Amino acid sequence: MNICLLIKDFAVGKKFLADGRPTKSGAEIHGENHALQLVKLGHRVTIMTKKRFFHTAARENFNGIDLVRLHPPFRWLEIFCRLLTTHNDIDAFYIIGTPKFAVWAILFARLFKKPVTLALTGKAEIFGADSWRNKILAKCTHYVATTKEIRDGFIQSGGIAPEKISILPHGIDTAKYPQSNESRRRELKISHGVEPARKVLLFCARIVPDKGVDTLQDVWRILHKKFPDALLFVVGGGLNHLLDELRALSAELDGSIKVIGEVDAPQEFYQMADVYIFPSRHEGLPTSLLEAMASGLPCVTSDIGGCEDVIENDVNGYRVYSEDAAAFAEKISLLFEDDARRKLFGERAAKLIRQNCDFATVIPKLAEIISAR
Repeated sequence: MNICLLIKDFAVGKKFLADGRPTKSGAEIHGENHALQLVKLGHRVTIMTKKRFFHTAARENFNGIDLVRLHPPFRWLEIFCRLLTTHNDIDAFYIIGTPKFAVWAILFARLFKKPVTLALTGKAEIFGADSWRNKILAKCTHYVATTKEIRDGFIQSGGIAPEKISILPHGIDTAKYPQSNESRRRELKISHGVEPARKVLLFCARIVPDKGVDTLQDVWRILHKKFPDALLFVVGGGLNHLLDELRALSAELDGSIKVIGEVDAPQEFYQMADVYIFPSRHEGLPTSLLEAMASGLPCVTSDIGGCEDVIENDVNGYRVYSEDAAAFAEKISLLFEDDARRKLFGERAAKLIRQNCDFATVIPKLAEIISAR
């Protein structure tokens, strides 16, 4: 099958913005992962995206993917021209998000009777029927929702028929996130200069307001009083002023916060930590949460979005109101104090992600959805 994947942005520009935030979005990461995994299954993949910079190539081979950047202001015309000439062998279309130019691919697909699948990975992308573009977005063959909340949004706001919607997580490669154990945790703590008996809480995400960094700070103020020997590791790039706030709080609280910053491979931090915290305010299905769970970490998360799809209270973690620092601290305290519960929750979390969210499970299902007429 020759698949055309359409996405707003893909692998362009600098790695960080001037304010410190990483430039690559979650949707770009999912798009790249899905394209590479579909290629592994034997499919051909063309990615069509915006051309934002003069210096980027209009077309190039990206790890076996045919990457096409569409020129402004006539992206709609370029899509039609390419699909009639250089890319006239496309069998199916797969859209991630709601890029404006994708509506022209939908119109082309309908004209030539080719299947088109639209996937949303975040609640903010849910569309209504209030514009001509959105009305076209509502004419796809299939829809993929990464969470139940997004599925409900498709139905309620977009007027999409339930039978056209599949709930499918975006997935991760669980082999890259092996389940940790006490021996490995001890080894990594020592390598980072941490006494093995000291409890470690991990936050691994972008350092931006929507991720609940202010709540994280309030939680740690509470926990530090109760567990003065515990440490908070903060892993991820983000706004420089928020990173500075965390460093200042660490100085105030006996150096108990370790601000690591952006890393390419966070696996050792997942394997070293005892508990994972995720106080985000808005999410689809957070990749970092899936990675933490796959690594065998019990998690305390906000009661939002995709967190509700994978975290079951008092089974493999806890969900609490995103603004309730005291509730976060209470649940983390339970896990810090109960080794057996922490281990059991971690094992259940790892099992769930391996069964439901591994690429080996997700990608064949995705390919089947994309190809269905």
